Amino acid sequence: MKTLIKVDIDASPESQDYLHNRWHPDIPMVATVKPGDEFRVECIDWTGGQIENDDNAADIDVVDLTKVHYLSGPIGVEGAQPGDLLEVDILDVGVLEESDWGFTGIFARTNGGGFLTDHFPDARKACWDFHGINASSRHIPNVEFAGIMHPGLIGCLPSKELLDTWNKREKELFDTDPERTPPLCALPYGDTAHMGRMEGSDRDNAAAEAARTVPPREHGGNCDIKNLTRGSKVYFPVYVDGGGLSMGDIHFSQGDGEITFCGAIEMAGYLDIRVNLIKNGVEKYAVRNPLFLPSPLSPDYKRHVIFEGISVDEEGKQHYMDPFVSYKMACLNAIEYMKKFGYTGEQAYAILGTAPVEGHISGIVDIPNACATLWLPSEIFDFDILPGADGPSNMVTPGTDLAVVS
Repeated sequence: MKTLIKVDIDASPESQDYLHNRWHPDIPMVATVKPGDEFRVECIDWTGGQIENDDNAADIDVVDLTKVHYLSGPIGVEGAQPGDLLEVDILDVGVLEESDWGFTGIFARTNGGGFLTDHFPDARKACWDFHGINASSRHIPNVEFAGIMHPGLIGCLPSKELLDTWNKREKELFDTDPERTPPLCALPYGDTAHMGRMEGSDRDNAAAEAARTVPPREHGGNCDIKNLTRGSKVYFPVYVDGGGLSMGDIHFSQGDGEITFCGAIEMAGYLDIRVNLIKNGVEKYAVRNPLFLPSPLSPDYKRHVIFEGISVDEEGKQHYMDPFVSYKMACLNAIEYMKKFGYTGEQAYAILGTAPVEGHISGIVDIPNACATLWLPSEIFDFDILPGADGPSNMVTPGTDLAVVS
């Protein structure tokens, strides 16, 4: 497999001009391929090496989120034009030999937060060791699981029109509560923008309006689909000549929702890719957002404990058909359950973000409660976590927890 982009995990991201951390139509292509080509793309971790493999969460507490995500690309595809669909086959996903570990972070409320930041407002970190397809952590005992390695972030460059649409609608949202912590969205910020091979005033002007990589959008982006592993296929709308395919934020494993924000097992890694084109595919198939075909490969866990949540929050307030509240409550119910076996709340939270749990909207029609469910595979634990008449007698090995700020 030809390596199209090779990264240096020991060098600063800004010194590598085949990386970028913003979306803008004018970011130059770093390579060009033909339809049908197969190639390898290496990626650094999403923070650009800001996190260390140690027992101190100080790096999570102060990580500069205005710099993320660092992406490899953009890659041009010969013949790609606006209105086409770029067909991307993910042939393989793997770990870089020189960086065979991963991390999970609970981000502080004042620095990104997370899905349950009201309950877990302080920075925490777990580091993971890889054992072939399995992962375990010294910070979370008695649990090991098979990962589904995948890119958290992959997409094409936006057109100028689409970029302007993003900036307008996100600024309108931001302005509804500009002092909120964490903020409602991440607006353009030129100071820490890495614009690939752009230089001078062109770089500065583009950086001032370039979109942050935090959310998923119409072009793909930070979708965090855990099943997008080897054997998957994605159809991306093309917005600029060449398409401009970029990727990064490689995960060793993730639960549906990546609920701790840095909830997956983050790592440096590689993607083996094949590209093709469907001319005028956007109109042919009425595509607004990318189409994803998941891989036939997934961990074969057969027994799950399924936790339900409804549209009634932790204060007892009734909401109307709110799946966000429902999934939040399913997560909190799972955390309280795992605490009965000796896990701390932070450890349980991290398990839900990293293990291959499944999240479902199980009911969306029965007023006033949407029903969301979280499926926790019981086989990932080395003790019996199922309910029994004698109570939770198989307790977690005591004395460990996620790394704290020290």
